Amino acid sequence: MNTTRTLAAGAAFAATAGLGLAITPSPAHAADTATVSVLHGVPGVTVDVWANGKPLLTNFKPGTLTDPQQLPAGTYDLKVTAAGAGAGGKALIEANGVKVPAGANATVVAHLSADGKPELTPFVNDTSKVAAGQARLTVRHTAAAPAVDVRANGKAAFQNLVNPKEAKADLPAGMISADVTLAGTDTVAIGPADLDLKEGTNTIVYAWGSASDKNLKLATQTISGLHSAPGGVPSGTGGQVASDAQRQRVATVLTVAVVAGALVYVPMRRRRNEG
Repeated sequence: MNTTRTLAAGAAFAATAGLGLAITPSPAHAADTATVSVLHGVPGVTVDVWANGKPLLTNFKPGTLTDPQQLPAGTYDLKVTAAGAGAGGKALIEANGVKVPAGANATVVAHLSADGKPELTPFVNDTSKVAAGQARLTVRHTAAAPAVDVRANGKAAFQNLVNPKEAKADLPAGMISADVTLAGTDTVAIGPADLDLKEGTNTIVYAWGSASDKNLKLATQTISGLHSAPGGVPSGTGGQVASDAQRQRVATVLTVAVVAGALVYVPMRRRRNEG
């Protein structure tokens, strides 16, 4: 069934390289794009994603984090099927005439809510500069789990973090050992994991999976080029979970991968006077 809902998703269109759909813009049109990464954080579900009848993402598995890609502005007919069903397979979700505007730097996470329901959260990535000798650490709680504390080298760095919130801090660059504990306790839920916080980067750590199913995991993403010295040319806006206005814009931009098993979508209000 077709739908006119805007799908709150993010497919990283340039993953189509080698799949027969050439949509990477030329440098002259680079300003007409959005920068998009997608994390598939729903355990146990694999899907294929199609645009205009051609494959965008095939056999997209849980735990996969796509590289940041440039998503050209344009209009797309989108379809999500069970993995291996083919372009003519039953559409689990379908959206025709989806418009993709330019201008975003974001990561979209298909994940479980605290009570285990599939949902999708767009985060605006903080690409502001960091001081010399510093690195940024961002932690995002996207797991079916209660509030947690995040420890760095055995000491609490972020406390009482709940799904789907994030916390961040600028720290001295270097190696740290990070783990996740149940809030207010020493009970380790995930980790420890060694993180190399390199100068001028934002290392983003995602907790995903389900505590009750005992499959909690970490995924990491690194954004570079945030040096305060000349040479790093970061762009974008702050790294809090998107405001309502930002969510609407980002969710419109990120219109492809209903990657949480093709069951995850967020109805958004149609914009007035939209194209």
